[in-house]
Amino acid sequence: MSYPEPRYLGEKGEINAMFRSADQEAELTSGTGNRTHYLATHASTGGEFGLYKVDLGPQSPGPSTHFHRAISESFFVLSGQVDLYNGQEWITAGAGDFLHVPVGGLHAFKNQHDDPASMIMLFTPGAPREEYFEKVAEMAQRGGEEFGEFLVKHDSYFVPDEPITPMT
Repeated sequence: MSYPEPRYLGEKGEINAMFRSADQEAELTSGTGNRTHYLATHASTGGEFGLYKVDLGPQSPGPSTHFHRAISESFFVLSGQVDLYNGQEWITAGAGDFLHVPVGGLHAFKNQHDDPASMIMLFTPGAPREEYFEKVAEMAQRGGEEFGEFLVKHDSYFVPDEPITPMT
């Protein structure tokens, strides 16, 4: 395997780094104590990846088992315990634990513990996940064909035998 073809062809480099302070407020907060920080969106990375910090409140349900056809998803636990489903079994992951789910891989996550947890989620290539995070609970309440179209638009395919549980 080799490096990709060069995309920057200049001679001197550019000043184009992005910095985000750790004390910046989350872009999305829910009533269940969950917060989502948009660290690097598909727009800010030119579609290369999307990187999000997700804080889960105690006893926080996550999405039910699903897969993606176009993007991979990775999880890195920063603090607390997060229950990760790897397609075969639930794993209680703690700080420093990592799960990579390739395209098509079944997965889910939740915090069924009494303490909050925090993790990093990485999507590659980058996709407009922000609209998904912001509207999935509302769309799930609406249900029906509109919700189904919303899920397909956001590359989220839930396992038919399980009820769909969006992250709220």
